[in-house]
Amino acid sequence: MRTADRMQGVHRSYIREILKVTARPEVISFAGGLPHPDSFPADKVAQAAAHVFAEDGAAALQYSTTEGYEPLRNWIAERYAKQGLAARPDDILITTGSQQALDMVGRALCNRGEPMVIERPGYLGAIQCFSMYGVDFKPVDLLETGVDTGQLDAVLQQTGARFFYAVPNFQNPSGISYDAPTRKAVAEIAGRHGCIVIEDNPYGELRFMGEDLPPVRSYMTTPSILLGSFSKMVAPGMRLGWVYAPDGLMDSLVRAKQACDLHTATLTQRILYRYLADNDVDAHIASIRERYKTHRDLMVAAIREHFPQEVRATDPQGGMFLWCTLPQGLSAEQVFERAIQRNVAFVPGRPFYVDGTDNTFRLNFSNASPEKIEEGIARLGACLRECLHQAQSAA
Repeated sequence: MRTADRMQGVHRSYIREILKVTARPEVISFAGGLPHPDSFPADKVAQAAAHVFAEDGAAALQYSTTEGYEPLRNWIAERYAKQGLAARPDDILITTGSQQALDMVGRALCNRGEPMVIERPGYLGAIQCFSMYGVDFKPVDLLETGVDTGQLDAVLQQTGARFFYAVPNFQNPSGISYDAPTRKAVAEIAGRHGCIVIEDNPYGELRFMGEDLPPVRSYMTTPSILLGSFSKMVAPGMRLGWVYAPDGLMDSLVRAKQACDLHTATLTQRILYRYLADNDVDAHIASIRERYKTHRDLMVAAIREHFPQEVRATDPQGGMFLWCTLPQGLSAEQVFERAIQRNVAFVPGRPFYVDGTDNTFRLNFSNASPEKIEEGIARLGACLRECLHQAQSAA
């Protein structure tokens, strides 16, 4: 049957398809961007849910406003105020996960065929989402300190792009964070070209090394959009995120959401707010950071022990991912096929590029146990050595 033309350029999520393969219990998976389930505050969320039903159950089960539960929006605005951002509850739109926030931006603001600057490599979910609206991606390379600002300036000059989508904190997939000079430069360049920065920040609370840095938005004097999520600081199954946007854009975003789903689930918003109000969220986040740092350190040490020296890996200060680059001539997808035979999985890098490459891959360190990290990296190291030896012999 014939589908809409816009679906022709939209592919299935590569990661969702890989997760079908990794569902087998014998597979050690570094593929999904999954938080560790032991970090979920299940008992305290259950207490919050009981409180909501006891105090105001009927309202929690009723339709609500599109913008979202006001106490929850106020909590987000107050948290931004601690970062020096003058947010009001009216600047916040609650969404069904930050993935829907991306969809609202694409639906409300992006025109088919217009240029959009994106990081190279870029977040797969954003690539898939904005592809629905037919944007013309203009990739800009990532360096160890963040986006290549000289290249960003040149691309904006050449294309006149209205939007730059970026993940400045512990970027997915690379794990790279923008340093302070890069953040300032991005703000200056975007402002000079009249470009709106769509700043996605799902991992910003997960810094466990180095110094916290303010968002790019804090340096900007022109409009920008900031996206956030509760998936990493509380739990992804609640599917709650938000858009922080200026007045001139918020009305269009609200109308787009009304056309999509009227509003995000009232019940989960109220339960989440009650959990946030009744508990020390910062202490909870600190425990997640401690766990993920342990996992990250184990994976980095195992990579140094087991991977060939020719394979380079990033050294993130937070987040959930490492990014590996293979020597030229070695295919990540070929390594993946061999790795699956050894019951270990990762995500080949090709889907994170809009212009194609096959010598990179992503590893998630947050979800697997320490024992599985050590065993899985050892298996993967053996696969890499075999593939490298085969490639060198063929050459």
